[in-house]
Amino acid sequence: MLEKLEKKRTGKTPARRKAPGDSRKLIRTFTATPAELSMLESVARYHGFSKSATLTNLLKKEFWRLFPGGTDEVRPDPGARITGEGAT
Repeated sequence: MLEKLEKKRTGKTPARRKAPGDSRKLIRTFTATPAELSMLESVARYHGFSKSATLTNLLKKEFWRLFPGGTDEVRPDPGARITGEGAT
């Protein structure tokens, strides 16, 4: 019912909330200056990815660089080779 009201008010269907354990992707937003957005667009174009995929890939690369053994909440995939400082 609320979705119908929101769609009627804005003309758009609102993004759905993610239930715990739900692996569907959601729309997220972020704040960036025009210069930062231009940098993101350039890097994405260079690699042939979308801006979203570029951000995700950069985040994953940095996460695993900082936490090669993962964290309490994010564990390496089974069979992953773990090397580097902080590896467990």
